[in-house]
Amino acid sequence: MDTSTQITDAPPPAQQPATDKRAARGATRPGDRIFLGLSRGSGILLLVIMAAIAVFLTYRASLAISKDQGNFLTTFEWDTNLVPPNFGIAVLAFGTVISSIIAMVIAVPIAVAIALFLTHYAPRRLRGPIAYVIDLLAAVPSIVYGLWGALVLVPNMTGLFSWLNDYLGWTGIFSWEGGAPRSMLTVGILLAIMILPIITNVSREVFRQVPQMHEEAALALGATRWEVIRMAVIPFGRSGVISASMLGLGRALGETMAVATVLSPTFLIETSLLDPGGGTFAQNIASKFGEATEFGRDALIASGLVLFVITLLVNGAARAIIARRKEYSGANA
Repeated sequence: MDTSTQITDAPPPAQQPATDKRAARGATRPGDRIFLGLSRGSGILLLVIMAAIAVFLTYRASLAISKDQGNFLTTFEWDTNLVPPNFGIAVLAFGTVISSIIAMVIAVPIAVAIALFLTHYAPRRLRGPIAYVIDLLAAVPSIVYGLWGALVLVPNMTGLFSWLNDYLGWTGIFSWEGGAPRSMLTVGILLAIMILPIITNVSREVFRQVPQMHEEAALALGATRWEVIRMAVIPFGRSGVISASMLGLGRALGETMAVATVLSPTFLIETSLLDPGGGTFAQNIASKFGEATEFGRDALIASGLVLFVITLLVNGAARAIIARRKEYSGANA
């Protein structure tokens, strides 16, 4: 038996995987080209619409600001019927920012707590009904919130205002001299109720995406339920909570009818959050647009331009915060 015989079969020629061939053919299919064109066109269309809105607002605003006797950014008065007109956004900017901050301070902690309760504490039989009620609150029109605020919330704010005045009135921020509680604090509380369902729903969905093995690993190391939430759940969902908060803030900044129904607008900046008065961009536009002259509408559009810029800055800041914390994002987990 010849043991020196060697088998020298040549290896078969390399063949391109079938999946690569199918991918190469799929890249040139008409459906792929159409989908690519539609998706690219949608992105370009969005940029064009944003640019068109910015150009329109800027043009109409320039017509009004060029004839303004006062400083548009610092004037406390709004009278477009004077000759020459005198108007400014100081009170509107202050009221919009303050009411939104109050709403966020109240709504965000409560919304996150509700989302954590629904995802990690609530019994299964309670999760569905509570989530359903929250979804219904998100669908309620703003005018309904406004009517409820004017007829129910405002009359029942007297006790809270009295308590704040008795114990915190020395700060000046919570001093109250009586009168109808149609103030910035009332508006902030109403806005908090309105944005609460939005922040809760988005945060709940984010917390539901936390990988189960992250929580199980923390429990295996001896962590308590709260430590699991603090070390695994909240870091994972932090970017999502920030995004949810920005969605709520966007609604708070632009809310119109509810604020117009509850607030007693005046062009004064009150040091106390409990005193009636103040105003917001959206409330001022809604209340004055119908009776405004052509120049008055240009002035209102100018204030709308400022609100547009504030919204862009808020969203830009949110994107920057999320980018800085992208290591905690669920996409990178």
